[in-house]
Amino acid sequence: MEGGRIGYAWAISAGLNAAFAAIAAKFFSDSQFVKYGFIIFFNVMMWGCYVNSLKALSSLQATVTNFATNFLSSGLAGFFLFNEAVSTKWFAGALLIVLGVLILSKSSVEKKESSD
Repeated sequence: MEGGRIGYAWAISAGLNAAFAAIAAKFFSDSQFVKYGFIIFFNVMMWGCYVNSLKALSSLQATVTNFATNFLSSGLAGFFLFNEAVSTKWFAGALLIVLGVLILSKSSVEKKESSD
């Protein structure tokens, strides 16, 4: 199970780095060089973390966890950092995504344990 925890940590890191790339694109709009430098840096970090997550998780677990983390952190950053409007529907959708990730993770772990 230790490998699974590490895999999820890598997948969450990948999602956060993807969100940081989007945040950098908004924060550094004055200097194109700095903005694209940060975007490239965070995307390279995201891919490195994602590849490491694939070493410990199934591709489904890694991809869904990465996506969910990116979606949630990008939305929350928009709300808190950029004062973007986030509707109740967005929060409901975010909750459903989190529940879906938990269900997929649990079912994949149970299936893997039963096949061992």
